[in-house]
Amino acid sequence: MAEALIIDAVRTPRGVGKVGKGALAHLHPQHLAATVLKAIAERNNLNTAEVDDVIWSTSTQKGKQGGDLGRMAALDAGYDIKASGMTLDRFCGGGITTVNLAAAQIMSGMEDLIVAGGVEMMSLTAAMAAQEQAAGFPPALMGSGNPHLDDLHPQSHQGICGDAIASLEGITREELDALGLESQKRAARAIAEGRFSKSIVPVLNEDGAVALDHDEYPRPETTAEGLAQLKPAFTAIADFPYDDKGSTFRKQINRRYPDLKIEHVHHAGNSSGVVDGAAAVLLASPAYAEKHGLKARARVVAMANMGDDPTLMLNAPVPAARKVLAKAGLTVEDIDLWEINEAFAVVAEKFIRDLKLDRSKVNVNGGAIALGHPIGATGAILIGTVLDELERTGGRYGLVTMCAAGGMAPAIIIERLQA
Repeated sequence: MAEALIIDAVRTPRGVGKVGKGALAHLHPQHLAATVLKAIAERNNLNTAEVDDVIWSTSTQKGKQGGDLGRMAALDAGYDIKASGMTLDRFCGGGITTVNLAAAQIMSGMEDLIVAGGVEMMSLTAAMAAQEQAAGFPPALMGSGNPHLDDLHPQSHQGICGDAIASLEGITREELDALGLESQKRAARAIAEGRFSKSIVPVLNEDGAVALDHDEYPRPETTAEGLAQLKPAFTAIADFPYDDKGSTFRKQINRRYPDLKIEHVHHAGNSSGVVDGAAAVLLASPAYAEKHGLKARARVVAMANMGDDPTLMLNAPVPAARKVLAKAGLTVEDIDLWEINEAFAVVAEKFIRDLKLDRSKVNVNGGAIALGHPIGATGAILIGTVLDELERTGGRYGLVTMCAAGGMAPAIIIERLQA
């Protein structure tokens, strides 16, 4: 079986995901995706007619984010029309899944050169959700309101799930706030030291002016005292009736966990930031890389997917990490750097505790609490982040995983090949 080599990884800065406030919110999602596709082609002098596929991730595929962004963004980026494209949805996990699928096709010998990645403009999706609710549509339920599925696997809102897991695990708000504060500190240090500069490419407006060239979301002025004053974010929505039967997000969880008293511990300061962003990863077969002078930065060691309890939704990263480690023949001690998406602080905290990890190796440059979580793009961003950091520190193995709605988690282990 051939190896799948990672040649390069790029991302946009993450802009605040709010219309009128975010520096990217006025742009089309195809433009953001095209920005990274164009950058990765130019940086590596690609003949885009030889790109076998563009495998793309976008979670909310409607409106401007509908219509196969992978193909349309490649055309917008000036790729040859021979470069095909597709777009998938694994909720938050899509950005890892695109890279995994690209690697699998290369390892199988079916393809030689693939660009994987994703885009999400949460300013756009938030505006669409607000319009839908104003028109009388209920808040989104992950189980889509299917009565049969609700009976089998009641599903709730992800924020309520985060609070429920913290309540079940006995993890306090103070402990989650500490993780959120550390995320801000680490992100601030990484930005000050230029640790993201290798991968970030600026986003330009249509007139060529710079729209954004740095991460816009971090709040380096965050303090423990300030976090303690923030009100829980999901108290009200937990009991919001979303159908005519009196169903609520809290009741969905209590159908499976009737004795659980959910303590609301997550808020804006210990949950992932709402942002706009895109990322791309270039993968090639060894034969193609050698023939065209592409120098591999890393190789894909192992990949895995894992499902877990859809009612709690966010707990699959731990079993996914264990599964991908077993596939790779590695142990926890072999991994130099871990990236676990900070969808909510409890996800990262539980991950660290369950795997008994050294905190100094986990999300070393901050995570989504400080930097934001552009749903379909985040997985590809994290793969680039861990690659850059492996090169900076001289580490060998990095493991990336993240929770996804429906109780899922994809995972990947990469090995650095050059400094």
